[in-house]
This record gives sequence, structure tokens and C-alpha cells, in this order.
Amino acid sequence: MRIALVGYGKMGRIIDEIATQRGHEVVARLKETPTAENLNNPDVVIEFSLPEAAFGNIKSCLEHQIPVVCGTTGWLEKRKEIEDLAVQNDTAFLYGSNFSLGVNLFFALNEKLAGLMKNRDEYACQLEEIHHVHKKDAPSGTAISIAEGIIQHHPKFDAWKLEETQDNQLGIFAIREDEVPGTHSVFYRSEVDEIEIKHTAFSRNGFALGAVIAAEWIRDKKGNFGMKDVLGL
Repeated sequence: MRIALVGYGKMGRIIDEIATQRGHEVVARLKETPTAENLNNPDVVIEFSLPEAAFGNIKSCLEHQIPVVCGTTGWLEKRKEIEDLAVQNDTAFLYGSNFSLGVNLFFALNEKLAGLMKNRDEYACQLEEIHHVHKKDAPSGTAISIAEGIIQHHPKFDAWKLEETQDNQLGIFAIREDEVPGTHSVFYRSEVDEIEIKHTAFSRNGFALGAVIAAEWIRDKKGNFGMKDVLGL
């Protein structure tokens, strides 16, 4: 495939390397807003930029009928507008708060556990995420996806909030330290014990590989998708 990378930071460089290893041609490496000229006619765009740039980047690509795989978090209040654009322009959009295979299996496990715990009032639930100090948004997109999975399957909760769980609001502790790629934990605590599920990333390579696999999968599709679709979860 011909792949354009929009947003060329640490993740972009790792995606570049993995895409090339898998036999793809990287035809654009952009830090600026994509246009028909600088995208250089790709089959798919992979977008990892900044929250304030993501919407404009994705919109421009979809308007040129180029499928987009997006891993930028912190802009999702405009997601519905982007999904409508993908349909209107007869192309495809795939968003992932996290492209790691392990994290997406963790999402499924988290939803199963939330369903098991929904009638266990003796257990209080709390989320925690740890990321590197350069991460712009808090909580992480992955933590929000985890919280949404719990809210969907646990009737006690109808919203999430930063810091401690309070009444019907599920709490997320967002911690920033050093160069941590990403750690996410879900705790269910009672007076006598604690259940914890946890995912720890050792490097960004798993995220990058998942993004390239998603790009391979979406190439000839139309509509809006997520990693559940790619992995058949």
C-alpha cells in the first residue's frame, strides 16, 4: 500500500519503520495540514498528531476521499462530525484510542468483568492510568474507552470523572511520570479484598504495529470502524 503519515512524532517514526518492514511505501511524512498535493496520492492515511490538529487533518483527508486510521486522542467531541464526513465522502474512518492487540483484549476483559460486578455493591470501582509527562490529554483516550466499557455494562455508573469515584461517576486517576509508554488498571475494592486487572505497555511498537494492521484492513472499506472490527472481537 501507499501510506501517508500525518503527524510525524515518535509514533509516526515507529509506524514508518514498521510499515516499511511490512512491504508498504510511505509516500508522505507530514507535520503540517494535509492537502491533495502534499499527501502524494496514498491508499490510506495514518493520523497521529495533536488534539488541536486532529480534526482538521482528518477532515481534509476524508474530503479527498482517502481512508483515515486515527490514533490521536483528546478531540472526540467532534467525532460524530468526522464519522458523518466519512459516509458523505464514500470513504472510511477508523478511530482507535489504542491500537495494541493486548489493550483491545483488555477492553473485552474489562467489559466482561464489569458485567460480573454489576450486582456486587460491596465493591467500589476505580481506574488508574500512567503515561509519560509529554502526553497532552488527561485522562488518556484508552482510559476513557475503559471507563465507557464499564459504564455500558455496570448500571451503577453513567459518567466518568478525573480523580476519585463519587456516586454514579466512575473515577480515573491520571498520573504523568518520566517516559512510561502507558499503564492502565481497573480496581474493584471491598473491605476484605481487591480485584485488579492491568495492562502495561513496554514500548510504543505494539501501538504502531496495530495501526499498520488497521490500515491494511480498512483500505477498501466504506464507513466507520474501530479495532473491534479489525480484530473480530
